Amino acid sequence: MTRQKREISNAVKYYHPQLTAGQWFKLKFIEQMANIGSEVERTIKWRDKNKEYSQRAFERALELLDLTISDPKNKSFPRLKELCRLREVLIDYFCFDNQYLSSDDSWRKYFYAFNYATNVGKL
Repeated sequence: MTRQKREISNAVKYYHPQLTAGQWFKLKFIEQMANIGSEVERTIKWRDKNKEYSQRAFERALELLDLTISDPKNKSFPRLKELCRLREVLIDYFCFDNQYLSSDDSWRKYFYAFNYATNVGKL
């Protein structure tokens, strides 16, 4: 491996190293989505208060979403399509021109169902 390639590969920072080591795939799909939603909520919460915190939360959300996309149990066509579209629309909302007309409220509503379903099982 050349020096340049080594520096690039070392530059990858994982916010969730335990999850990237395979723990993420042991979670149910609903739990994965609820965790992504928590990071999206943090992104929204910190956006006007602390840009750095907001950016890190967004990067963590994308990391978890990428892990969810790569999870073998999520490879069915409708689910994989939704996950890939979710990634596209999240990036559009938080980084670009919001051409899909998302809102903080629409993101909260989208992820609320996953959070609710996860917590109902714990009652």
